[in-house]
Amino acid sequence: MDRRTSVPRGGGLFGDHSPEQPKPTVAAFQANIDGGARGNPGPAAYGVVIRDGRGEVVARLKKYIGQSTNNVAEYFGLIAALDYAQTHGVRSLRVESDSELMVKQMRGQYKVKSPELKPLFERAKKMTAVLESFRIEHVYREQNREADALVNQALDETGRGGVSAPVARETRRLVARCRDGRLELAEPLELPDGTEVEVLIRVKK
Repeated sequence: MDRRTSVPRGGGLFGDHSPEQPKPTVAAFQANIDGGARGNPGPAAYGVVIRDGRGEVVARLKKYIGQSTNNVAEYFGLIAALDYAQTHGVRSLRVESDSELMVKQMRGQYKVKSPELKPLFERAKKMTAVLESFRIEHVYREQNREADALVNQALDETGRGGVSAPVARETRRLVARCRDGRLELAEPLELPDGTEVEVLIRVKK
C-alpha cells in the first residue's frame, strides 16, 4: 500500500501560502499651482502646470476669476488641479505651491478662519479624499515660475490691471517694535534671500 503523502502544489502541507503579490506603485502626477491678484483684492487669476509620472507636461491651465484676493486665487488653482485629476482618472497627485498659508491649511497646521476661504478649503479637502494618494508641499516662488507665468498671462489676456501691474503675493500681518531706530519683529520670520517686502507703518501710541 502506497502511504506517500501528496503535497498540494504551490505550497506546504496546509495549502498554498505563497505571499500576495504587491500592488504596482502608481507614479504620482505633479501639479504646480499659483494664484495672484493685482491689487489684492483686485483682478485675480490662477495658473496650473500638470506633469505625468514621467515628468512630461500634460496640461497647462489658466483662468481669470474676477475681482478677488490672491489667497482665493490660490485655492481656485488647487481645485482646478484636483478637478483635472478626477476627470482624467489620476489616482495619485502631488501639489507644489508657493502659498505657505494654503499649504499649511491643507495640512491641518493652520486653521481656516477666513469666511471666503472656508468653503474653498472644504471643497478641496473633499476632492483630495477620493484620491489614493495626495501630498501638498510648499516651494519658493523661484521653483514655481511656470505656474506664476500662467497667472500673469491670464490677467494680461483679459486686459485687467495692465501688463506691468504687479501681482500681489501672500500677505501677512506682523507686529514690530522700534528699538534704537530699528524695527524688530515680535515673531521670527523666515524668507528666502532676495525677497522684497513692503512695509506699511501704522504707529500705535
